[in-house]
Amino acid sequence: MKIRIIATVFVFLLVNALQAQFISEVLEFTPAPGQFINKGPWGMPDNHNPDVSIVGRLDGAMSLGAFGGYVVFKFAEPVKNHPDNPYGVDFVIYGNPLKNISTPEVSNRVTWSEPGIVYVMKDENGNGLPDDTWYELAGSDYFFSSTIKNYEVTYTNPSQDVAADVPWTDNCGNTGFVFANNFHKQPYYPSNANFPHINEQSYMLKGTKIQDYVDRTNPSYVTSFGRPWGYADNTLRARYNGLPDNPYTRGMDIEEEGSGGDAFDISWAVDANGNYIDLDEVDFIKVQNGVLADGGWLGEISTEITGAFVVMPNDTVTGELDMIVIKDLPGEIVGNSFQLEVFAYHKGRWDKDRAISWTSSLGDANVNSSNQLVFTSSGEVMLTASLTDRPEITETVKTVLVYEDNPSSIDLDQSHNIMLYPNPAASHIFISGAEYASVEIYSVTGNRVLIKQAYSDNQPLAIAHLSKGVYVVKVKGLNFNKTIRFVKE
Repeated sequence: MKIRIIATVFVFLLVNALQAQFISEVLEFTPAPGQFINKGPWGMPDNHNPDVSIVGRLDGAMSLGAFGGYVVFKFAEPVKNHPDNPYGVDFVIYGNPLKNISTPEVSNRVTWSEPGIVYVMKDENGNGLPDDTWYELAGSDYFFSSTIKNYEVTYTNPSQDVAADVPWTDNCGNTGFVFANNFHKQPYYPSNANFPHINEQSYMLKGTKIQDYVDRTNPSYVTSFGRPWGYADNTLRARYNGLPDNPYTRGMDIEEEGSGGDAFDISWAVDANGNYIDLDEVDFIKVQNGVLADGGWLGEISTEITGAFVVMPNDTVTGELDMIVIKDLPGEIVGNSFQLEVFAYHKGRWDKDRAISWTSSLGDANVNSSNQLVFTSSGEVMLTASLTDRPEITETVKTVLVYEDNPSSIDLDQSHNIMLYPNPAASHIFISGAEYASVEIYSVTGNRVLIKQAYSDNQPLAIAHLSKGVYVVKVKGLNFNKTIRFVKE
């Protein structure tokens, strides 16, 4: 039987080598500002550097710059959503993520990922142009509360002849910079000579933004952890053999026999309301940087693409199709409860009715039926989620709990019902019951990081620029004074 399987795979690989589909054409390249833009080989249009083009090869070079930068490409033939494809996936995109194998505690995770969100389009009007409807392929982070749909960032040209910080503003009230560094001296804003379709003064990029997982606590070893599945530039590549890796076995002790890279299933496509749709094939693919983050001396997080290939049907290759995804926990949780976000997936689609069971390594910490972590003591905890009907399918997260009997607030006037939400929060917080108040936010070390005078009830306060951790909010009015703790994700 083993000889027969080997022979079948060999024949498949031989046929695949003759019929392999790589990218046939780049239709649009609109990068965001970044350290590689306006510089070969990564940051120039394909027609400027054909020797490193992503067309017809898997070892090309293309950087999308900061959040929102994108590329649109196609294959010579439509990509079929074929049920006999290995693991159900239809195409694979190569990037250049990294993994530090010398760090045992993260040895099973990519330690430098620059996640790109993938969209697909069917040529419904038959004109050969990508002017129909884009559908996002919903990856592992799509349903997280920290994921922002329709996120917009506007970049402004600093108009310098050399590298300079590029200012940005977003539609959530945040501002910041794509920072220049000492390694790349050219202007980071796309030049008119290289990208004539980009406005010379400013331009806006729009898409879905996922939370970054950049850790800069050790400046000499900055990490950007890979996501579970469903994003480009997120999984290590291997030697191409036409077979994809299984995207649903992250962290499992399984030796993959595929080509590495990030595998995608057209069946992950969702519409603008987040509902799954069924496409039989697609003609165009867009990859867009889905993260706005700075990696210190490594520069901005910028999705990079080196090529892509279409998966061919082969029903002899099978594997695990169930998976659990838990939203990463903050390093420390202060209080007495925390809302967990956990999802069961089958073939990459959220299975909302699938029951999940929990175990905890700390006796005074448990997860209730609403997936809320409740604890009555401090200490390190390991939580393990498993499918109730398939307990061998598990996912584990760790954190440190700091128990406080009444952590949420200290009221000097109980007659005022002042509430902060959401908590934890990623991009904004809101405070109800605090009309005409002053609001100050402090880090746990006592540094004031934000102040807002004449605050209006339920007005959004932008916190995306804050580092992850615990913060203290002081809300003061004419006859009330309240202190609230919240966790920034």
